[in-house]
Amino acid sequence: MSHIGKLNFNGDPNLGLFTIPTDEFCIVGNTVMAKDIKVLEEILKVRIIRSTVSGTELVGLFSTANSNGIVLPRNSEKKEISLFKKMGLNVLVSQTKQTALGNLILVNDNGCVIPKELKKIKKELEDCFGVEVEIGTVAGLSIPGSTAFATNRGVLAHINCKEEEMELLESVLGVEGDIGTVGFGSPFVGAGLVGNSNGFIISEETTGPELQRVDEALGFIRW
Repeated sequence: MSHIGKLNFNGDPNLGLFTIPTDEFCIVGNTVMAKDIKVLEEILKVRIIRSTVSGTELVGLFSTANSNGIVLPRNSEKKEISLFKKMGLNVLVSQTKQTALGNLILVNDNGCVIPKELKKIKKELEDCFGVEVEIGTVAGLSIPGSTAFATNRGVLAHINCKEEEMELLESVLGVEGDIGTVGFGSPFVGAGLVGNSNGFIISEETTGPELQRVDEALGFIRW
């Protein structure tokens, strides 16, 4: 299927730690190989932007974005901030003590879910992303960006996501979703996926049944 790819980055199945995908662009760490960039371009059908965040390759761990804006940790470098502003994005440099913002924030172009630990920057995040921001958990955990993965078509959540948590995700993000795993049983789906409305790439260890569940949850199959 042309909207699905399977990759590991330099042997690492945690694709989400090295990528920030949206429907307008995908930011990737500088160590992602050219052949893998080509796969990202073919499936996501957006421009690929190479960068660091906080001087590291783990752009998806320390940051996240939607088509309107990007949030960065307080120790971001000036050249990184400048690059994202030149892309025309709203740039929020969070002054919170938490720096692994990609693990904490789940966002698409319709809405955003954050843990209570980021409540003090809720209004700033709304201004940055241009969407409603709500506080919530996934599987009882305060790391929505790690325990769920969202595009503008669907949302995949941790296998232990409760019904009321999924209802909140679907309501805020404006999409339907489902629970599942990636990479042969990992419930931390945000770390094992990169995708947008055009398609997704998943770690090589992912099984066939897992892949089908992801395909459904992200809105490419509707029964």
